[in-house]
Amino acid sequence: MKHSVKEWFVATRYWSFPVSTMPVLVTFAYLVNTHRIEWGVIPVLNFVLALVGIVILHAAGNILSDYRDYKSGVDNEKAFAVPNLVFHKFEAREYLIAGLVLLGLGSLIGLAIFADLFFLSPSSNGWGLLAVGVAGVLLSVLYSWLKYRALGDLDIFFEYALLPILGTSYAVTASFVWEALVFAIPVGLITVSVLHANNTRDMETDRAAGIRTLPMLIGAKASYRLYIAYMIIPFVAIALAVVLGGLDWTSLLCLVAVVKAYANIKAANEFKTKGIEAMNMLDLGSSQLQLMFSLSLSLGLVIGSFIG
Repeated sequence: MKHSVKEWFVATRYWSFPVSTMPVLVTFAYLVNTHRIEWGVIPVLNFVLALVGIVILHAAGNILSDYRDYKSGVDNEKAFAVPNLVFHKFEAREYLIAGLVLLGLGSLIGLAIFADLFFLSPSSNGWGLLAVGVAGVLLSVLYSWLKYRALGDLDIFFEYALLPILGTSYAVTASFVWEALVFAIPVGLITVSVLHANNTRDMETDRAAGIRTLPMLIGAKASYRLYIAYMIIPFVAIALAVVLGGLDWTSLLCLVAVVKAYANIKAANEFKTKGIEAMNMLDLGSSQLQLMFSLSLSLGLVIGSFIG
């Protein structure tokens, strides 16, 4: 069965890519803001490779996750599922092969960054980055297994917040910049909110499939309230970091994203009248928030590097 490039691109769930790329961008902007970058070909090349690599690995993770959900019965005609496999627009074997190819390609890009570090800083040898990369691949492979045991949120937090922040700092500077973890909570919680909205929406079909997710453990009412908390805490975390002197005041530019966060909160609050149906499009809403929040935060950090 032949498919167009556009069909494959849609199959990757491209709309979710901000949750993986934005931590890389924010970390790079922070390194610029704190003057930790020794400008040259290798640091910039590694930043670009990190962006490309994490998109490819994210696409691999999405495709393999859809494959596992279909094969396990979690995605079916009664579920709010990606239709490609359920309605046989793609065959499961095609998804498996594509996912493994993308996983291999993303890993090769990680190895290219590892090799670049020998030129950037031979003394570091890149082993820290290699450890981050291996951890990221393992979390991607284990995602569905962890998700089915109510640990998917934790997996996503590590895979698309902690590891990209640490990995980007190492790829660009040849060492871990631990202070960059100031973004783990604000950026990470928005990312987790994507999965949380998805899992809250799918509670009933997930229960029928015999798996457990966090919303199933805490209940629908607590889940929608937790989603609202995920919309508020990132802004509080950035403001607190600014007050404590950990970030430039220009980081507060991210407050422009309050508009989108409010829209998501308003939609989630419709749970009171619509029930779980209110969560239907909030995974997309969270991804859009991540894009707006992180782009404005990154811009603020870069501006701060010039006027700070």
